[in-house]
Amino acid sequence: MSIVSTRVLYIDDDPGLCRLVQKDLERRGYIVEIALDGASGLIRAGQGGVDVIALDHTMPNQDGLEILARIRELLEPPPVVYVTAMREVLVAVAALKAGAVDYVAKDTQGAFLVLLQRAIDAAVDAAALRRAKEVAEAESKRSWQLAQWIVDTIRDPLVVLEEDMTIVTASKSFFKMFEISEEAAYGKRLSELGQNQWDVPALRHLMEKVLPENQPIESFEIEDDFPGLGRRVFNLNARKISGQGSQEHRVLLVFEDITDRRQRERDVEILANEISHRIKNNLQVIVGLIAFEARSTALQCVQGYRAMQARIGAIAQLYDLISQSSNGANIAVDAYLREIAGNVSASLLGEESGITIKVQADALHIDPDRAVPFGLLVNELATNAVKHAFPQGVGCIVLSVREVGTEIELTVADDGVGIKDPDVPKSPEKRGADYVAIFARQLGGSIVSAGGADGGTTVRMRFPANRAPLHVGREGFRAVAHG
Repeated sequence: MSIVSTRVLYIDDDPGLCRLVQKDLERRGYIVEIALDGASGLIRAGQGGVDVIALDHTMPNQDGLEILARIRELLEPPPVVYVTAMREVLVAVAALKAGAVDYVAKDTQGAFLVLLQRAIDAAVDAAALRRAKEVAEAESKRSWQLAQWIVDTIRDPLVVLEEDMTIVTASKSFFKMFEISEEAAYGKRLSELGQNQWDVPALRHLMEKVLPENQPIESFEIEDDFPGLGRRVFNLNARKISGQGSQEHRVLLVFEDITDRRQRERDVEILANEISHRIKNNLQVIVGLIAFEARSTALQCVQGYRAMQARIGAIAQLYDLISQSSNGANIAVDAYLREIAGNVSASLLGEESGITIKVQADALHIDPDRAVPFGLLVNELATNAVKHAFPQGVGCIVLSVREVGTEIELTVADDGVGIKDPDVPKSPEKRGADYVAIFARQLGGSIVSAGGADGGTTVRMRFPANRAPLHVGREGFRAVAHG
């Protein structure tokens, strides 16, 4: 310990002992001031700048206990080491109870000066530690207050939880939204608040992993009836927080009220489904009108009408699926293929037809923007097979979809007569080949194989599973047509 700047005020009515103490301590590096009575000692102590006071008990007019009480009344009293006679044990105890930090008994063997120095050193060290603690506590209090002010300015409710998930503090918006007082919240577990709306096993399981495994909670949704709020949807996010240099760990939990946003999304979905339903109905009317016209048209035009009917029907089935979808705007590919297969069968095949269409598809989804060219592509390939692959009127067409890495693979296969020369000049009936290339380009995909032998024809193409299409030029596609 550095004693260079330690200033000691020694109060005693014995001049000889005062000089002895002063010389001994100054020789050891202390700065020592003497007061020969309690009154002058009080005046000097009140002036400040004294690190420690050594106070004798027995003095005229006032004893040390009275002076000690007056010293303790000062604004910033220095620590006091009480000096007593050898047998004044009760006095020493009274001095300690009155606020002295230590006591030293005078003796005749010369140990008094050594013991006095030790008591002074201990008193100064203890005072320094106490001041450092007070500074640290004050700084911590200021930091906590600043953090609380910041928390209270945040719109979304938030709470800070101990390791046992009891509430340490919370923002004003939390208390206001859930109509909970601070007294009712602090020290309680989150699961105990309100009518136990937060006592959700899945949430509790996630919260238990935030601290030990440092796993944050991202966008955990909870929907329930809350007292005073009604039906609400909250998005919860949680993080582990630690003080710098501290072993204490806590959890910051933020509540985002997304009720209005969820309702808007539901309203948009209902509206989109209603619009899709109406579009489907209108397209079905068009399909019916085309079928009606086909009955009275020239025979050579019937196939064109039926092809048009099948294409529009494929789009109508798409909007029918959208209107029934519970998976947002995405379309289930397997269900869509079955609808297309049914539409092609109804448009081009009679009940007595020997041609069947089967579907084999993984559980995949596609967005509506690409579902239109996808459906038209499948319809075109299936229609081509129906029209050209089975001159005997008997056979099977298989529509299949599977996921290959980051791509979706579509295959349309038949067991018909197979492809003839694909480079034969186009006739009006072979326009479907151009449509296939156009729809493939819109999907951002490419035909990876197209061919056939005595066993029939297989057309296989792939396109990205995500929404971003690839920009492939027209030269990247090969027209596919049946002979």
